[in-house]
Amino acid sequence: MTEVKEREVAIVPPKDHTPVVRSLDPSDFPTPTSRDEEFRFTPMSRLHNLHQGNVVATGSMAIAVNKVAGSRFEIAGAKSTDRIGFTDKIAAGAWSQLEAVSTLTIEANQNLSESVIVSIVGSGAVAFGQLDINVEKFASAVVIVDHIGAATYAGNIDINVADGGAVTVVSLQDWDASALHLAQHRITLGKDASIKHVSVTLGGDVVRILPSVHYAAPGGQAELIGLYFAGAGQHTEHRLFVDHSEANCRSNVVYKGALDGEDAHTVWVGDVLIRANAIGTDTYEINRNLVLSGGGRADSVPNLEIETGEIVGAGHASTTGRFDDEQLFYLQSRGINEEEARKLVLRGFFEDLLGQIAVPEINDRVRDSIEARIGGRI
Repeated sequence: MTEVKEREVAIVPPKDHTPVVRSLDPSDFPTPTSRDEEFRFTPMSRLHNLHQGNVVATGSMAIAVNKVAGSRFEIAGAKSTDRIGFTDKIAAGAWSQLEAVSTLTIEANQNLSESVIVSIVGSGAVAFGQLDINVEKFASAVVIVDHIGAATYAGNIDINVADGGAVTVVSLQDWDASALHLAQHRITLGKDASIKHVSVTLGGDVVRILPSVHYAAPGGQAELIGLYFAGAGQHTEHRLFVDHSEANCRSNVVYKGALDGEDAHTVWVGDVLIRANAIGTDTYEINRNLVLSGGGRADSVPNLEIETGEIVGAGHASTTGRFDDEQLFYLQSRGINEEEARKLVLRGFFEDLLGQIAVPEINDRVRDSIEARIGGRI
């Protein structure tokens, strides 16, 4: 793949990063438009008015969770009023429409040998959701959140990892072609806590996921991995914010995406902030995009803001390249047809990332799903 774009580290003066609005009430937010920085790449006309914050649910999502010793799952009808407010009208609107909150707890000192699988299945209705994943002290687990079916869905996930806890959370967006999925994934890490957050976006008409990381104490480690594929007409958008506000914390961001088809559009925005008191920070973020055919567009915007020089390291990179015709010719000259050659190149592009995800339950499924979507067959 030929690299055509690379961005350098930017150091800018300190400023106040407190959101203009943080609330659970959608009426506290202005209605976003494409003129707003946070939505400038988003196809607002395809959001089914969820950005208005007042759309009423017409149904619900079916949720199923496997039973794993050391974990417990419950659905509570009462919504806590002490939750930190959201940062946009879509997420607050989803909260205001909720009838129940789903909570998965990984119990203290438990090391789960089996993955916990949360299946969220849509049936075509407008629906809202809130999933809390709470990892108690010194617990460890793998949690897979599997989104399938058809839906117009605004569903947020809050992940809280207590001191010494470790968790891998895989959010798989494998929707039907008509689905709309908008979500904030908010991660809070305690002292010496760690997370591997994986976002895999394959299906859906429009999918917009906003992961964020907050360090509540020193020693936290966050690894954010993303894999996405957009076919003809699909829009996938991932906007990340890692807020280094504590000393001696680490973050590593690796996202890879591919596009194949007319009007396929992918967006990746990675914002990393190292605050003045976050000495000893070590961070890096990278985004790679592969354009398989004409008519697609990949927007990639890494941002790194540093307010202290007392860090271990910081950097970022972004590249976008087109499918290499020479690779295709080489493979075809050895008896491999064009479609199989494209699959081989794409598998090679993603394979190292699947190795980093290291969750066997989803790796084969992801490979098969991507290869089936080449050429727009599903």
